[in-house]
Amino acid sequence: MQNENRNMSTRYLAVVAMLTALAFIAKLISNVIPSVNGFLSYDPKDAVIVIAGFIFGPMTSVLMTVVVSLIEMFTISSTGIYGLLMNIVSTCAFAVPAAFFYQKHRTQRGAIGGLCLSVMIMAVVMVAWNYIITPFYMGVPRETVAGMLATVFLPFNLVKGGINAGLTMLLYKPLVMALRSAGLVAYRAEGAQKGKISFGFLLFSLAVLVTFVLLFLVMAGVL
Repeated sequence: MQNENRNMSTRYLAVVAMLTALAFIAKLISNVIPSVNGFLSYDPKDAVIVIAGFIFGPMTSVLMTVVVSLIEMFTISSTGIYGLLMNIVSTCAFAVPAAFFYQKHRTQRGAIGGLCLSVMIMAVVMVAWNYIITPFYMGVPRETVAGMLATVFLPFNLVKGGINAGLTMLLYKPLVMALRSAGLVAYRAEGAQKGKISFGFLLFSLAVLVTFVLLFLVMAGVL
């Protein structure tokens, strides 16, 4: 029993370390993506972190969020402690509700419901936190930020969340199947969908992703 528990812990640490590295790589890739209003950047690491939460639970999402955000602050970020705080709040607001909801409803509908809930929660939370924090690290009056909440911050976070929801739906099942095949993740029965990738769900996920990517490109002035 002790050896089994030790092996499970080793596999858990290996998968979480791999996903943490993947989340940071995703953040590096985001540096080449156009920004909105010159300072709002799309961050794809949230999709990786919510996938980890789907596999292992919401506390793993919290752990990965803190680790990746700290690495980012000490390596590539120029926003210091404010950026760290906003990163942690934004990613946790997206990943934790979805992971918690999916733990209770381990179906495709549960995944979609959790992600929709997370997009709304993250958008509302970030409106509040941008109102509180943005004046400090941008050096602008709070009235200026208040005027941007409904026209800039809210739509940006809804679109950002939509892209990451689409990515999560598109990548979760193939990634989990690969990890199971490698013996790194234990199998969990998930109803009629176990071990299969639904073509209809794949098309739906792709449609969601493409829709929100196009919206983001419009907001960034590319289209």
